[in-house]
Amino acid sequence: MQTILGAGGQIATGLARELRRSYTGDLRLVSRNPRKVDEADTLMSADLMDAGQTAQAVKGSDIVYFTAGLPPDTELWEKQFPTMLKNAIDASRAAGARFVYFDNTYMYPQDDRLLTEDAPFEPVGRKGKVRTAMATMVLQEMAQGDIPVLIGRAPEFYGPGMTQSFTNALVIDNLKSGKKPRVPIRDDTLRTLIWTPDASRALAAIGNAPDAFGQTWHLPCCDDRPTYRQFVTEACKVFRQPVAYSVLGSWTLAAAALFSPKVREIRELLPRYAQDNLFDSSKFKSRFPDFRVTTYAEGLGLIQQASAAG
Repeated sequence: MQTILGAGGQIATGLARELRRSYTGDLRLVSRNPRKVDEADTLMSADLMDAGQTAQAVKGSDIVYFTAGLPPDTELWEKQFPTMLKNAIDASRAAGARFVYFDNTYMYPQDDRLLTEDAPFEPVGRKGKVRTAMATMVLQEMAQGDIPVLIGRAPEFYGPGMTQSFTNALVIDNLKSGKKPRVPIRDDTLRTLIWTPDASRALAAIGNAPDAFGQTWHLPCCDDRPTYRQFVTEACKVFRQPVAYSVLGSWTLAAAALFSPKVREIRELLPRYAQDNLFDSSKFKSRFPDFRVTTYAEGLGLIQQASAAG
């Protein structure tokens, strides 16, 4: 039995497909309102803020994946995320299950250093501090050694469907609707983005590799690292639209934050767009040499094909 806590999101849905396709015939999807990805999936409704419900959801599992997300609301993150994670870890320990934590990079320094799995935690802003506390909780459980634990960490997403990220919202979604793309802060810094289906496939791979536990893994990304200027140029060509975009400068975003709670919530993430974002995933690629990483051209082409198909 493999169980996904926080089913329904982009990563969890791809993870469910990959687990079913390649690793298990016994899959449980858990969220407040879970939906089947495959007809054979087992569904369980649970509130991860409730320790008892979480324990029941995990009972009988061999591997547990924590992929839960919350809206970009700082107070909600501070109140709920650590409790949800603690309940998931406690439940996995009680069940004797291996625990796979899907993580992001909010705790990392927002500068141009090459980010490996050994990068220090230097969070900027309250959300970064929440993610630091959560990652630290998982590392402590890993060090304790009661159950096998690993971290799979991914940088900013781009991908199909309802993928949520700056890049999708400002570039890809605008192109889908025939609008001019926009770029946050600068268009000349190098970006590392992860294709969401690759993140899901990679999470399944490390979750089913016994030797991967007890470690942090950067999930695999294409190493081309385009600037936004290059990424948007390629995207415009793929969508057969004129190569044109605007840059949302820091002053524009600061002004928007005065009137938009949504913009205020994301302001702490903006410094990373003023610097090169160099996320290194060579450790994963060395351990899983047959894993094929999707190129940016391929990913954008798949998004355009899906968009054209309706």
